[in-house]
Formats: sequence, structure tokens, C-alpha cells
Amino acid sequence: MTPPEESDRTKALLELLFHVSRELATALDLRTVLQRVMYEALQNVGGERCSIVVLDDSGKAVDATIVYGKQIHEHTTQQMRDTMERGLAGWVITNRKGVYIPDTSKDDRWLMRPDDAEERAGTKSAICVPLLAREKMVGVLTLVHTMTDAFSTEQLDLMQAIADQAGIAVLNARLYTESQRQARVMTALAEGAAAMNASLRMDDVYQRVLIQAMQALQVETVALGMIEGEKLVFHAAAGQNAGDVIGRTIELGKGIAGMVSREGRGVVIADVGEEKQISEEDKFGGIEMRALLVAPIQSQGRVIGVIEAINPVSKTFDPDALLVMTGIGGLAGTTIQNAQLFERLQAAHKRYRDLFEESIDPIVITDWDGRIIEANRQASLLSEYSREELQNLSIDQLHEVNWNKTGMEFEALRGDVMHSYESSLHKKDEVHIPAEVHARRVEFDSTDSIQWILRDITERKELDSLREDLTSMIYHDLRSPLANIVSSLDVITYMVPEAERETVQTILKIAENSTDRIQRLVSSLLDVSRLESGQPVADQTVVDTLSLVRRALKDVEPSINGRRQTLVEALPKKKLPSIWVDEDMARRVLINLVENSSKYSPSDGTIILGARTEGSWVHFWIEDKGSGIPPSEQDHIFDKFTRLHGRTKSGGLGLGLAFCRLAVQGHGGRIWVESDTGKGSTFHFTFPVATKEQVARNTHAD
Repeated sequence: MTPPEESDRTKALLELLFHVSRELATALDLRTVLQRVMYEALQNVGGERCSIVVLDDSGKAVDATIVYGKQIHEHTTQQMRDTMERGLAGWVITNRKGVYIPDTSKDDRWLMRPDDAEERAGTKSAICVPLLAREKMVGVLTLVHTMTDAFSTEQLDLMQAIADQAGIAVLNARLYTESQRQARVMTALAEGAAAMNASLRMDDVYQRVLIQAMQALQVETVALGMIEGEKLVFHAAAGQNAGDVIGRTIELGKGIAGMVSREGRGVVIADVGEEKQISEEDKFGGIEMRALLVAPIQSQGRVIGVIEAINPVSKTFDPDALLVMTGIGGLAGTTIQNAQLFERLQAAHKRYRDLFEESIDPIVITDWDGRIIEANRQASLLSEYSREELQNLSIDQLHEVNWNKTGMEFEALRGDVMHSYESSLHKKDEVHIPAEVHARRVEFDSTDSIQWILRDITERKELDSLREDLTSMIYHDLRSPLANIVSSLDVITYMVPEAERETVQTILKIAENSTDRIQRLVSSLLDVSRLESGQPVADQTVVDTLSLVRRALKDVEPSINGRRQTLVEALPKKKLPSIWVDEDMARRVLINLVENSSKYSPSDGTIILGARTEGSWVHFWIEDKGSGIPPSEQDHIFDKFTRLHGRTKSGGLGLGLAFCRLAVQGHGGRIWVESDTGKGSTFHFTFPVATKEQVARNTHAD
């Protein structure tokens, strides 16, 4: 049977614990909970001074409070550090159990302070117990008295019972305080994001960032610097003496701001006067710094600047200050970069508009329905419509749209490729003029649009017509007298006496070769005209490939020898198959390409003519070691009347390669060039292999 005295003590203890639990359960604010825990300990256990240290999940002290009688005092950061590292609280945390020290002067676990000397009224006895919640250490509660042996083991047990009741309350209050802190941080960042993104003008963005930083941290001055090369340049500031900040520069790596710029980690200086890292670079004229916070401005993983907060109004920065400032720096980085991109985009739009208006080409801009939304001055001059009149037209009213090129709904223009074609432009006076049209997708005044360049090609068309007339004239006017010259040369050969024939034969051979060249040119002119008009190659027959090559080489031999060049045959040992071609046209293709390579090769150079079978085609190539063809001109080398710029000056009308292209394509083959500037060129082309049926028909006809 339990003695009445012990029963009374148990009842009193239960009532006490119930009272303590009820007192602590009615508060969630951490400071309020800590004060109530200490008051309950002082009131129910005794003692003259009580202190409590709160730990986070990693065992780091996050808060501390001390009570002397009825007065509350704050622990300094250094006091908390000393107590945790060398004092009784550190021993309790390590051993996770309470301790009673009857005489602190005789126990090494007690951290002696100046007022602990015997001749002074210092601490003489102490109780220290852990605050546990769910097996986690959440704090340490210490009760002290100026007299030795002021407590007993029963009071130690009572102190531990109070601590056990307080553990959960302290943990909940700490978590609540942390959640409140996070909510404040999130709110500050959300408000900052909304405010900063309200404008994309760089000056506005700078000011909004500064205002948000000043409001969030409640400081006297804020400054914003951007990294430019190897320096940090301050572009904006707000608050007291802000004008002394703008324009200041700091080398990266120097001072606090330079260090943050380089390392990307924020820094809080609680007392500038005691901080050795503060240098002259960090000081701004007219501003007396007491406390300083510097956070990086980051964008896409790199530091682009810093924000400085100087002198908090409350004398010290809140624990959340660096977190808030770092968050503002992250938001500011994105906003500043967006503003920079916007400024560059605006500048690009302005440059495009300036180029658009000043262009020598007529340009109109349409939407994707074809409605003209803008036109430059040259477009008005060419069409004779005013700009306002053009904006009432659609693009198909201004010129004949090649729907095969653009697509019926301009879908072919959706990519980034320019499409070109020739058309007819409709002027205001109903006169139609030939035009070259280049259409492509563009962004005009931030709108997805189509740009149409309409070039007047009247003069070019007239020149082409003159060339066609000249070609026709040359062909018809030269053909008949040329035939007479050839016949006359044949007659002269037999009229020369036998004794003089060898001497005259050389001269006649020169005349014969020259007339052959003229005949090839005239025939090529005729073939170009016929093939361009769409007429097919009519006189195809089975031709022995090797014989064709040999005849062509014999025809070019005089000019090759005249240039002291070497012509090399790269033909397979195995017989090449016969080809299905117009023999004269195919021979002229070979001659033109070999002569072209000879023309642009140095004297004493080497030209290689090769051929091989590739399936149903015979692939020919002519390789030289000349000056080569620039990449920009390789696409146009086979165009009619084209002459290469920058190569050795040579005569000709620029029809040889155009004829080769038309002749090869007329046989269904391909022709192309491979060239490196300064390293020579290789022309490739293919002719079809004669089928067995074609060979059989040709043999039967013979």
C-alpha cells in the first residue's frame, strides 16, 4: 500500500505536469513557449536564473533565451557557441541525460565566467536537462542558483519531467516558427516577382528590384551592380546617399562584393567595424556602414551581378535576410536578363525597320492571309501606289503569285527557307512589268509575317531577249557560210600539189580545227535553244564509250599540247559498256568539259579524264589542278552566260557549261562539280548505259 505522503507527492506532480502541459499547449509562438517553459521551471523547481537553447534537426543552436528573475535577456551568438562547445549544455547534448551540479566551481563541465569567482556572487549550483521530442534532441534547459547545494535529485527529476512536457511544445513551436518564416520568405519573393516583372524597361527593372529589396529587408540603402568584363559596375541605388553609389566599380574578387560576384555565395556582415574582410572597395562615400548584406544576382546558373543591402533599420539583419535577398537575386537575374533580351529585340526591330525603309529593293510585308500590312518607299515608287493604297491590297493583287512555290495558303513559307520565282507586277496604271520575287517568313513589329521582295527585272529580260536574238542570228547567219568554208578546205586539200601538200597540210589542219570549234559552238547554241524550249534529245543511239572518249580526246589534243599540259586517262581495264546517247552531243559535252579544265589550269598542268560503271549509268569525271571554284559560285556555274569572277580571264560566251548541263539532263543524267578554292575542280556527269534491247535494235539496223 502506497504511503499517504508519496501519494500526495504523485498527485501534486501530476497536477503540476497537467498545468505545465496546458500552459504550453496554448501557445505556438516559439519565444512565448520558451518564456513559459522557463517561468514554469523557476516557479516549480526554484532557482534564480533559467536559460533555454533550441536546436534544429542537425543539432545546431537556432535560438536561445535567458531569464533573470522576471527579466528576459537574449543570448549573444558567441555565448551560445561557447555554451554549446565547452559548457554544461554541450555535455548534456552529447550524453542525452540530465545532470545536477551542487557546486559549479568544482565541476569541469561548467564553463566558468568572470562572475563565477568565489569572491563574487556567481553561480554556485545548477541543473541542466535535455528537451526530447520523438527521440530527437530539440533543446537544453538550464536552471542555476547562486548558492551551493541549492537543489536536490528530486528537483532534477522534477526538472526533467517539466522538460519532457516541454519537448513536444518546443518542437511544434520551432516548426511553426520555421513555417511562418518560410511563408514570409515565399510571400516576399512572390510579391517581388510580381513587382519586378511588371516592366521590361531596364531602368524600371533596376528600380523595382531595389524597392523590393529595401522593403523586404528594411534597410537604409540598397545598391545593384552588374558584372561587365572583369569588373562589377554599380548601375542603380536607392535610399540614403544613393547618389554616391552609382558609377562605382569593383574588380572581381576584391572586397566583399567582388568576392560574391566571383564565388556566387551571399555574405552577411553583422558588424562592419569588426569584419577584417571589409576593404576600401566595399565603402561608398557618404555612407557610414554598420551592417552589410551582399547577395548574388544569378541567371541560368551564372552570376551576372550583386545586390547590396546596407544598415538594417532594426540594427541587425533577420535570420531570413540572406535567404530572402538570395531569392530576390534569383528573381532579379531572370528579370534583368529578360529586360536585356527585350532591349536587344527592340534594337533589332528598329534596325530591321531602318533597313526595311532604306532598302533599295521594293519590300512589302503581309500577314498569313496575304493582306499587305506594310510597304517601304521603293515598293510605292515601283508600283505607283501610295503606302495607304498598298495596305488595302492583297499580295496576289500586286503580283502573280506562284502558288506552286508558296502553297495555296503559303504553307511552303512556314519554314526558314526563302522561295524565289519570276512573276509579273501589276502597277497602278495597269501596266504589268516582269519582277523577280523572293518570299520568306519574318518577324515584323513582333508579329509573325511574310516578307516579299519584288525586284524589277525589265532590263534583264530585255537583255535576255537581245541575247536570244543574237544567239539565233549567230546560228542562222554562220551556219551556211561555215559549211561553205568546210567544203572549201576539203577541196583545197586535194588541189595542193603533192610536193607542197605536207607544208600546207599543217596550215589546213589549223583551219580545220578552228572550223570544228565554230561548228561545235553553233551546234551548242542550237541545242541550248532546243533543250530550253523542252524539246527532247532525238537522235539517241548505241555508242561505244571508249571510242567516244578517244575521239573527244583527239579533238582537244591540239589545244592541250599548245598549253604544254598532260592529259591522263583513268579508264578501267575492263571494257566499259556502251551508252545510249546522241553521239555528237555527248562528244561535245566531253570536249567542252576537258577544254574548260584546260582553260583554267596552269601551263604544264595535268588533267585527268576518268570513267566507271555505276549500275545503269556510266559515271565520267574530268579533274584539274586549277584555281578552283568558290563555294558561293558553284550553284551558278552551269547557268547560261555565267562567267566566274576572279579566275583567269578567258574568252567565251559562257554557254559551254550551260550546254553540258542541258545535254546531260536531257539524257536523264546528272552533272555536278566538286571544288576547293586553290586546289582544283572535278566535274562529274553520267550517261545512261544502253540496254540489251537497244543494243539488239542497233545491231539489226546496221
